[in-house]
Amino acid sequence: EWVEECVNRSVTVPLTQNEFDAACSLCYNIGCSEFSGSTLVRLLNSGDYDGARNQFKRWNKQAGQELAGLTARREKEAELFETV
Repeated sequence: EWVEECVNRSVTVPLTQNEFDAACSLCYNIGCSEFSGSTLVRLLNSGDYDGARNQFKRWNKQAGQELAGLTARREKEAELFETV
């Protein structure tokens, strides 16, 4: 519930169900404050959906180290985001 509320508060442009689901997945993983202050949300709110989609891949690190599992997860979220 907190994830949906955060995405709804942070994103001011219309989202398809898949875009919303991808945003929720990312938000759940990185937290509301990180999500709401992210470049992804800023680009999305400016109407740059392609730019926002490209931001998913930036969230693939833990403690500065790139993790293969996070890279794969972010790619799946980006794919979901662009799916009609």
